[in-house]
Amino acid sequence: MSDKKKILVTGGSGYIGSHTCVALMEAGYDVVVIDNLSNSEPWVMDRVGEICGRKPEFCEMDLQDREGVRKFFSEHKGLDGVIHFAASKAVGDSVANPLKYYRNNLGSLVNLLEGVLENGIQSMVFSSSCTVYGQPDELPVTEDAPIKRAESPYGNTKQISEEILADTQEACPNLQVIALRYFNPIGAHSSARIGELPRGVPDNLIPYVTQTAAGLRDKLRVFGSDYATRDGSCIRDYIHVMDLAEAHVVAMDRLLNHWNSEPMEVFNLGTGTGVSVLEVIASFEKVSGRKLAYEITTRRPGDIEQVWADTRRANEVLGWTAKRSLDDALASAWRWECALRGIEGN
Repeated sequence: MSDKKKILVTGGSGYIGSHTCVALMEAGYDVVVIDNLSNSEPWVMDRVGEICGRKPEFCEMDLQDREGVRKFFSEHKGLDGVIHFAASKAVGDSVANPLKYYRNNLGSLVNLLEGVLENGIQSMVFSSSCTVYGQPDELPVTEDAPIKRAESPYGNTKQISEEILADTQEACPNLQVIALRYFNPIGAHSSARIGELPRGVPDNLIPYVTQTAAGLRDKLRVFGSDYATRDGSCIRDYIHVMDLAEAHVVAMDRLLNHWNSEPMEVFNLGTGTGVSVLEVIASFEKVSGRKLAYEITTRRPGDIEQVWADTRRANEVLGWTAKRSLDDALASAWRWECALRGIEGN
């Protein structure tokens, strides 16, 4: 890019956000990050700086602070676009603490949108999720599939957030929005300097897998063996986090360079292939050379049986496709875990 555009990335020190910061900066963008560090570490921005040769500008702030958001925008003029990641994101936690999710995920979005509109920003990419589909009637699931009642408060906040964005865009036609519905992001940057870093007991599968292999957990629990799938375990579409990060760059490029008067665009981001939990375990054992201790237990509330993406719209309209394999993603996740813990891995 010849002229450097400046992008605000909310939740930019988190897992997907930090990898997207790298992809944006490598594509020539300048990046400003807002994060309250509730689920990330302050040194992540230093690591992003190591990878890119320059650090994003960082502002520690909670988007639930309406006045703080207004002050931020008054001090940061000239932003060209926003990528909004900041949200509480654990399905199980949302079932146990629904009000936390509604207050944080929806209130933060409203405050951010007010700042976007008041400052004439016209391009916004939203971090959505395949959880908006619930358990689809047909697989692979397309963007035109009916939006069913969410299986968790987390999923419901993504549904409502998309509705808020669509209503706002209809009322404010100068705003362009792309919602990216991702499936299951896994893996880490090839440098092993940034990756998924959950606090406490991981809610997602892959960090639990790598922590178990590293000896931090006694064993992995596989939630359910009686699903109507090929091996009884849940099936998901696992996408490498760097493929996902690069899709955000492509989406922002589209918003900044292609004016679209149509309603909010929505794209699935996945590989288009469903993989079971037991298949993930087998793949990890292969790439890591380690036998994984696991037990099969009862189903977990809020989990759907199986879902994977139809990615044709993203492939054709955005010109984006996932390039990295499941083995690639799991190998990078294991390298990250080993680097993080100072242990010797493959």
